[in-house]
Amino acid sequence: MNTFSNWDIIRNLLLAVPWTLALSAIAFIGGSLLAVAMLVARLWKPATLGRLVGWYVQLFQGTPLLMQLFLAYFGLALVGIDTTPLMAATVCLILYACAYLTETWYGCVRSIPAGQWEASASLALNLREQLVHVIFPQTFRMSVPPTVGLLVQIVKNTSLASVVGFVELTRAGQMIANVTYAPFLVYGLVSLIYFAICFPCSLLGRRLERRTRIQY
Repeated sequence: MNTFSNWDIIRNLLLAVPWTLALSAIAFIGGSLLAVAMLVARLWKPATLGRLVGWYVQLFQGTPLLMQLFLAYFGLALVGIDTTPLMAATVCLILYACAYLTETWYGCVRSIPAGQWEASASLALNLREQLVHVIFPQTFRMSVPPTVGLLVQIVKNTSLASVVGFVELTRAGQMIANVTYAPFLVYGLVSLIYFAICFPCSLLGRRLERRTRIQY
């Protein structure tokens, strides 16, 4: 007999929300830091390094995230690493976020007008100084909308971590639905919680876009 009240279902789902937020934050922050290094490598010499980064980006953009999660979970075990669902999900989502952020930011850098590069070069700035003082500040303002959009995608994609056994919001919903036999109610609530997390991020992205818009 089902003894779960609606409040019990909501309470247990909310207990899983911090894990979803934590995994999203780790993936986004870790992916961002790695993406900065990848972006610099792609812009720097020699060109071979840039091509390697480009292949890495194409690999992660051209394969399903679900397959990447399986490969991370079982692949880490094959090389002798005592893997856990959290470790596999974290590694995979960081690499996934890095690939998309690298490509997004690289596109923003390449969209900076050539005159900005020429003007900074005329001031005898080397590539590092050009990037730090001229290009990256403009790139940051230009990249706000797609970066926030990717953050929303990362939050939603944490749901795939359930396939390797990590108990976040979606996995908690599956477990509760199996016990309560009320899948429509449970998954409806899960969807509402995801919306409550993602919609404010989208609104924030729109506000930042208006405030940081660049006009040449």
